[in-house]
Amino acid sequence: MTLVLRFAAGSHKGLIREGNEDSGYAGPRLLAVADGMGGAAAGEVASSEVLGSIVRLDEDVPGADLLTLLGDAVQGANDRLRQMVDEDPQLEGMGCTLTAMLWTGQRMGLVHVGDSRAYLLRDGSLVQITQDHTWVQRLVDEGRITPEEAETHPQRSLLMRALDGRGQVEPDLSIREVRAGDRYLICSDGLSGPVSHQTLQDTLGSYYSPEQTVQELIQLALRGGGPDNITCIVADVLDVGATDTLSGRFNDVPVVVGAVAETPPSSAAADQSIRDTPAGRAAGLGRGPQGAFGPAEGYGAGHPDAGFGPAGGYPEGGSAEPSVHGTEDYDEDDAPRRPRRKNRALAFSLVGLVTVGLLGAGGFFGYQWTQSQYYVGAEGDHVAVFQGVNQSLAGLSLSSVHTPYKDIELKFLPQDQRTHVTNTISATSLGDADDKVKKLGEQAAFCRRVSDVRATAGSLSTPGGTPATGQPTQQAAAGTVATHAGFVTATTAPSPSASGRAPAAGVPTTTPSPSTPSTTAPAPVPSQGAAAPAAPQSDLPGLSDEERQRADSCPKP
Repeated sequence: MTLVLRFAAGSHKGLIREGNEDSGYAGPRLLAVADGMGGAAAGEVASSEVLGSIVRLDEDVPGADLLTLLGDAVQGANDRLRQMVDEDPQLEGMGCTLTAMLWTGQRMGLVHVGDSRAYLLRDGSLVQITQDHTWVQRLVDEGRITPEEAETHPQRSLLMRALDGRGQVEPDLSIREVRAGDRYLICSDGLSGPVSHQTLQDTLGSYYSPEQTVQELIQLALRGGGPDNITCIVADVLDVGATDTLSGRFNDVPVVVGAVAETPPSSAAADQSIRDTPAGRAAGLGRGPQGAFGPAEGYGAGHPDAGFGPAGGYPEGGSAEPSVHGTEDYDEDDAPRRPRRKNRALAFSLVGLVTVGLLGAGGFFGYQWTQSQYYVGAEGDHVAVFQGVNQSLAGLSLSSVHTPYKDIELKFLPQDQRTHVTNTISATSLGDADDKVKKLGEQAAFCRRVSDVRATAGSLSTPGGTPATGQPTQQAAAGTVATHAGFVTATTAPSPSASGRAPAAGVPTTTPSPSTPSTTAPAPVPSQGAAAPAAPQSDLPGLSDEERQRADSCPKP
């Protein structure tokens, strides 16, 4: 059995972004997507340089341990970003995500940093095989919000890990066994954000060729609003025979898309040792007319993928207006150029105003969304229902107390429930929050009554309650009856505090005389008809087994 990869890659700047900061690379051994961040701080430079640093992995056969190769390559890419910032401080703040797969012919090595994603479609079922390194994903892992709430959370793009040239990078590394028929998808969050998991599964399972699938996925992201750059790679694992003459058509030529196709990574282009490899040819690309898809510059019309152009519905020329070095037109007369510059400045001003307006509207609607959320938490020493989300933005809290429940004190809740309340309990609505509080109130009221009964039982017990004959004294028996009656009373009506409770009526109290020494009589031999010694009394006499089991979880004084 001979397994090969058939792959396609595509990239689009989306409908809102002015430029494309994503970079994608698909080769016979390496599949990678990097999503640049930093905006004016050159996110496209970061994604381009990172891919340029790792394309050397696209060799004929990886010769060392996959995870070691991937880990070292990612750390080298991070070091490259640090070096660039040291040389040019204006690049401070740039960074990118990275999700890449390295193929040996039988296994896939996977490296992941950030919120770009990798998926596996196997037997018609789609599984996400990476975990987002975001603040929202951490909230999901801790059980503070649901996966459904995470999809619309206002801080869902806040990254916890990225390649930014600072310190040691901590990537997720794993090995995956592959099967013939597997289909892999690697994409930036510009695709996974607006397109649901179910739609991704249906689309990946509906289109035969990777090329058609990539086109349809980008179209779906654009129909979803195209709020971010969109980059994706689809790769199929095929079982081909040794005499299959078509297999080479799909696994020999690298494809480079996005920022890396327009901004050549200087570190890789300068490395002469990889110039003659497929990875070197791809990494050394200069600027050229780039469509949303297709082979990089240098692969002519004779190549089998040369006809792979923009997806249906895209303007000819791809995701951005072509930019080619050395072809700018200059008029001999400067006069005609001035109006164009003024118009361009006006256009930029209008774009700036629209952007500010959109950000303001997004912030307003984001805040309105938070105020439709509720959760149960602790306010001081008691339980309360909060409106909003349990987070702060720029030092401002996004939640406030909606309803305090001062009669539900935390000290009367079992330890596990007290911990849940302290860490906050999410609710789907205000009614759901009230239902959760009601259950907490019932448990706290029960534990408060148990505490009162324990206090009553302690105040009624005295030394010497069991005489030498083995029979309980009248005082001890009365204490038991009074304690049981006290619990029954406490479960039917509110009880006074321990400090204000009067002694139970009819219960005699005695104090041993200090002048009378206590003596211990020998244990008697029970006679015919004598009662057996009384069993040790519980601190909660008269309760059923179910009540005692429930009471065991209550806090003890």
